[in-house]
Amino acid sequence: MVLVKSISVIIPAHNERDNLFVLVPHLVAISQGFNVEIIIALSGESQSISAKDFRWNEVSILRCAKKGRAVQMNQAAKSAMGDILVFLHADVLPPLSFFKNIQETVASSMDAGFFSYTFDSDNFWLKINAHFTKTDGIFTGGGDQCLFIKKYVFEILGAFDEDQVLMEDFEFFKRMKKAKTPYTIVNNDLIVSARKYQNNSYLKVNLCNLLMVVLFKCGYKPEKLKTLYGRMLKTT
Repeated sequence: MVLVKSISVIIPAHNERDNLFVLVPHLVAISQGFNVEIIIALSGESQSISAKDFRWNEVSILRCAKKGRAVQMNQAAKSAMGDILVFLHADVLPPLSFFKNIQETVASSMDAGFFSYTFDSDNFWLKINAHFTKTDGIFTGGGDQCLFIKKYVFEILGAFDEDQVLMEDFEFFKRMKKAKTPYTIVNNDLIVSARKYQNNSYLKVNLCNLLMVVLFKCGYKPEKLKTLYGRMLKTT
């Protein structure tokens, strides 16, 4: 099996300093033996952070003029040197075999993939939520599942839609499916922060997520989706 040459991990962040100081050392540790670069794409309004805060040459900081995950991820993708782009949220921790899983997936017949995940909580209901990330379903393609994709395929698909100020991940996944991009879900759990559920009720978050997906599929405007989401949930 021929493995890919290099991997670029892109982390869009807005005031995620504490999480980055946990995530980045973890990524560096599990990337030993792989050709990996880590690009932290900060929003223009984010907390001050620089490459000097990290002692590893693999880590670079990109400060974006505009706020928005789609903008941040696109700018980082343009400067990325890797054959494979990995879009990872700052409050998500990958498993130890993360890079091996990615290489083996894209070296097979797949152009892209996602990971299953679990939450950093023993809550019974969150375990049920996490169970559904192991197979394709209505919520497949969300950012917490960590999209990884061949860079040239990402470019052919037109990158993220920067006008999609919320659910840019679902919009991109919609284009992936329309283009019949081969993908799979790797059943090796990421660990996702449960902070959104801790700041809101379990029922409220799930109802909000379901509403967002339904409205998105019905063609609701991105700005209205973002406004409605902000009104329904407390976010950190």
